[in-house]
Amino acid sequence: MRILLVEDEPEMVSALRAALKRHDMVVDHAGSLNEAEGFVAADSYDAILLDRQLPDGDGLSLVPRLRSAKNTTPVLMLTARGDTSDKVDGLDMGADDYLAKPFAFEELLARLRALLRRPAPMRSQFIRAGGLVLDVGHREASIRAEPLSLPRRELLVLEALMRRTGRMVQREALMEAVFGLDDEIQSNALDTHVSRLRRKLADADADAGVTINGIRGVGYLLRETT
Repeated sequence: MRILLVEDEPEMVSALRAALKRHDMVVDHAGSLNEAEGFVAADSYDAILLDRQLPDGDGLSLVPRLRSAKNTTPVLMLTARGDTSDKVDGLDMGADDYLAKPFAFEELLARLRALLRRPAPMRSQFIRAGGLVLDVGHREASIRAEPLSLPRRELLVLEALMRRTGRMVQREALMEAVFGLDDEIQSNALDTHVSRLRRKLADADADAGVTINGIRGVGYLLRETT
């Protein structure tokens, strides 16, 4: 599951990223409206957590632009502006839910789950590359309809690479997608997971139609071969 967090308070960003990653969520972070628009244009997300008070304007102004572009990604507003009138404005402008700060993470998680249960025909739970399919919702991978058994962290590596098929994913971004802030990480841990994933793709009975290439010290790229 991929989440875009749009928030400019460093302590809030750090706490939310760590908590969401413990629940197997891949988190991209934007600290401004401009950055958020760039992320939305480049990738698809399962949900957006959006602060209102951003350095370059009211985060709520992003919502009607998303909706006018037919982007139905659920948006959960996170803001200190918790008056009833603020909530009404947010919902009327296209936000799906509104949570006032301070809040309990358990409530945030419950609201996220509720949003993601809603029907959203334009939001696919499947990512495809070559003959490889990743069911994000059920955390299952398959190659040409044949199940591919992968442990949690290899699935997270695969998801991060497949979401950017054909583009280099920096090591730092992969580390953030796979490991929590509190994890004790050996220097070669990421490379080990990628190596195991490569071997399983190569050993599969069916042709995955993808390769994983790396540039030492820079990152990895998943490329379609068929």
